[in-house]
Amino acid sequence: MPIPNFPNKHKGQPLLTPQHMLAYRQQAGMLPPGAGPESVILCLQRGLPERLKRKHPLRKVGRLNGDLFALNETKGRVMVLTNFGLGSPLMAGLAEELIAWGARRLISISMAGGLQPTQNPGDIVVCNRALRDEGTSYHYLPPSRFVDGDAKLASALKQSLEASGQSPSMGASWTTDATFRETDLEVQQYQSEGIQTVEMESAALFAVAQVRAAQAASVFVVGDSLAGSVWRPPGDLRLLDKSFELAYDAAIEVQNG
Repeated sequence: MPIPNFPNKHKGQPLLTPQHMLAYRQQAGMLPPGAGPESVILCLQRGLPERLKRKHPLRKVGRLNGDLFALNETKGRVMVLTNFGLGSPLMAGLAEELIAWGARRLISISMAGGLQPTQNPGDIVVCNRALRDEGTSYHYLPPSRFVDGDAKLASALKQSLEASGQSPSMGASWTTDATFRETDLEVQQYQSEGIQTVEMESAALFAVAQVRAAQAASVFVVGDSLAGSVWRPPGDLRLLDKSFELAYDAAIEVQNG
């Protein structure tokens, strides 16, 4: 999936950098001044950090296309960004600014579609690499089929979940921009390759992290399913709440470790 051969593609100096945008947000009062956190949890499950604030107290410190909270138990070393939108371009932009602010570890938490017939709603998957079926990652890395997340970070997440009595799987995810263009033949192919899930952000997150020398991993809770060549909705989303809580707990433990 090469980028179209536009003249001077990626040559020269970027006109807008993450540092420019970060300085603007701080000057406008959207973010606190000074250095940022060491680690950030990018929580795409809206309302999750607020729902669990008694277990993991937090305080709002700013906005970055969403609500930014500092976790009290980490004394601000770990922050949580939540209530933002979906998709690889947004995830890449957020990762760029957070890394420019000082974050060295990024963990995303989201719902994903299951691809394997043995999966059930609520299953937890740690993603260690992503199939690049989107456009954003190709603006960061040369063309290749997959982009890897950080192996040590993914392993630490899996171990934390296992220590809490869970049986998470680990594997690749299919990252795509086009939710309504996921075909039965694609699903059958990726099933046969053992790809676990489909979502919209991980390839971009991993690509930015590689280029900026940061660590990144993703944790998914299986919601809907494309296995069996038919789409199945997740049903009662409240049934997934416990899995999201466990994923959030693990991300905090690993980031605070």
